[in-house]
Amino acid sequence: MQSLSDILHKIEQSGFGALNTLELLTLLVSDSQDPAKVASYLLTRFQNLYEIEQAPLETLTNISGIGKSRALRLKAALALGRIAQSQSVAERPIIKRPSDVVKLIQQHFLNMHQEQLLAILLDTHNRVIDIEILYIGSLNATVVRMAEVLRSAIIRNSAGMILVHNHPSGKAEPSIEDIQFTQDIVIAGQLMDIAILDHVIIGNGEWVSMRERGLGFQSNI
Repeated sequence: MQSLSDILHKIEQSGFGALNTLELLTLLVSDSQDPAKVASYLLTRFQNLYEIEQAPLETLTNISGIGKSRALRLKAALALGRIAQSQSVAERPIIKRPSDVVKLIQQHFLNMHQEQLLAILLDTHNRVIDIEILYIGSLNATVVRMAEVLRSAIIRNSAGMILVHNHPSGKAEPSIEDIQFTQDIVIAGQLMDIAILDHVIIGNGEWVSMRERGLGFQSNI
């Protein structure tokens, strides 16, 4: 569980966009005695942000470490987020093909010398809900926890997910580890009713859609 100082350091290094839901909630209750514990409890009890926002004020107020002031702040912040989301929905890109993924993401990986695994979370119309950094380092199914990869999609009620990672070598050809990881996450997604729509690897001026190649997926869709 990350401390508040770790989260603040992450913001300084990568900005707010690099934070996951748990970390953002931790900031919202940062004046509590144990912010990380309170935020973790909220997500465990209510499952997602929508349920937290819809919870009665009295219910939130009575949670240890929350109180009325923090409960009001939480509901106000989540309401603002919902308003911002509804206002911006028409501007969110729609992913129709792997090239749309590359166009959306490739600038993020420009001149990056370390592998990163990103998740593009999609709604039922394949419109982008959010993009999250899931993992930094060499992609290996024995190291990357499947539950952590799927956590963002579960919390955000995402209908589908596209995974993207870079090869700093510049060569986008999938490795054996990439294929194994894709197989594992597709199976895990099926168990959790989350569609893994593709896994795109981006190199230097080249990219590979693993679904189009049939690597890690049972069949092309």
